[in-house]
Amino acid sequence: MNRTTLSLIAGVTALAAVTGFAAVSAPDPGAAEERTGAATTLPVERTGLLCPQPSTSDLAETTYTSFTPVTEGADDKGTAVLRAAAQQSVPEEDADGESEDEKDGEDGSTGENGKKDDKADKPALQLQAPGKPVAVEANAADAPALVGTADGRFASGWTAQQTTEVAAGTGRGLQGVACSAADTQFWFPGASTDDSRTDYIHLTNPDDSAAVVDIELYGKDGELETTVGEGVTVEPRSAEPLLLSTLTAEKQTDVTVHVVVRSGRVGAAVQALDDETGGDWLPASADPSGSLVLPGIPKDAKAVRLVAFTPGDADVDLKVQLASPSGLITPAGNETLHLKGGMTAGFDLGDLTRGEAGSLVLTAPNGSVPVVAAVRVLRGEEGKQESAFIPAARPLETRATALDNTAKGTTLSVTAPQGGAEIEVTASAGTKGGTPQTKTYTIKSGTTQDVEAPVPAGLKGSYALTVETRSGGPVYASRTLARTEGGVPFFTVQPLPDDRGMVAVPDASEDLSVLQK
Repeated sequence: MNRTTLSLIAGVTALAAVTGFAAVSAPDPGAAEERTGAATTLPVERTGLLCPQPSTSDLAETTYTSFTPVTEGADDKGTAVLRAAAQQSVPEEDADGESEDEKDGEDGSTGENGKKDDKADKPALQLQAPGKPVAVEANAADAPALVGTADGRFASGWTAQQTTEVAAGTGRGLQGVACSAADTQFWFPGASTDDSRTDYIHLTNPDDSAAVVDIELYGKDGELETTVGEGVTVEPRSAEPLLLSTLTAEKQTDVTVHVVVRSGRVGAAVQALDDETGGDWLPASADPSGSLVLPGIPKDAKAVRLVAFTPGDADVDLKVQLASPSGLITPAGNETLHLKGGMTAGFDLGDLTRGEAGSLVLTAPNGSVPVVAAVRVLRGEEGKQESAFIPAARPLETRATALDNTAKGTTLSVTAPQGGAEIEVTASAGTKGGTPQTKTYTIKSGTTQDVEAPVPAGLKGSYALTVETRSGGPVYASRTLARTEGGVPFFTVQPLPDDRGMVAVPDASEDLSVLQK
């Protein structure tokens, strides 16, 4: 993202705001000669998340969940609030630094005599304390997209999730997506404009000014001609779902969607719905890279289809490996896959995992050509199948959290493709009760393990699973939620990206001599 360069004085002020230190005095002549210490890692003080509109089906039942892990060194005040996109606003603080949301409690708004007022600006979901998740249900087709902000003690590691069950119709099944931060570029390999699919790109603008977005589509022969994909305006504090098949007249099974924000910033996710095999959310792939990991393909997957795309003109032969419980193996018949530059390619890998946990590891020769990728996974028997998507994931560098877990039907899959690692997994208190539990696991190099995740003692409701790396790695992880409805294996898979809840702050000495000419 291009950013305007701050003036030197503004930069000093910003640093003081982060470190909590500010002073104006005559410069010490010897200060410039003092060596600064190592950077200090501190909790972030503010973060934002965006949740797309869950569904337009009258049969949809959605659960929103929000959670912040307990973080040492975090502030003792703050809020974490999700509101409907058109209603979101930043809470004002009083002279004591306490926001209106904190004073008003869970609802965030009060009327006369302190009674709750059911005005439209009340929060959809608000946390009360770190370490305990909060969940609400929205069982309506008009459930809105949500925009949220967390600050103070709630900012570091704040995570939100929406899980929707659609009983019947196009896209029936379990659809889950972790709410994400706004950005300026996204890649979505694995979308489709085929007649059997109804795929939407959801764009959410959290800001007070309009965002302008270009949507590029790439098929098997290169970029598709689009009719209205260029210069799409997303109004302030609003969400815009766009049906991909209305952006182009070409019908293609495998499409890569590239979202580029010209001005402003947005959140983006693809909702991929099929007439026969259900549907799920397709999160953005990790940035184009010569080495990709797609973690947590279910061990009972009946079919796995890989969709990959390389920007630019260079072709590449991708090396394909499966990180299994016993180590890295090469799938027979799919040792390498050829990608043509600028063209989307799809590959049927069959029942790749063969009853064992697995993660795909894709490597370009010498990492020379950047690639984006995702897999579509089918579970269940013919006629009663459900689908989910796993994009290439970013590594879990420090900590990540998965929400809306239940005592049964939750699978945590962890892979360490390059070197062994030790991780710590904490099950939070439940939304309605329970005592946190923590376990430590060792992941061998080159393997994928479905770990037996801890469950809160005396669990009531759902709970959060927080994964922290202790040594080794890099580590990649995903979480699968599964349940059976009418003989159909409903499921959804979400990769666990690092929550970026900590930031390195330089331990700089005071030297105002730089302000003198």
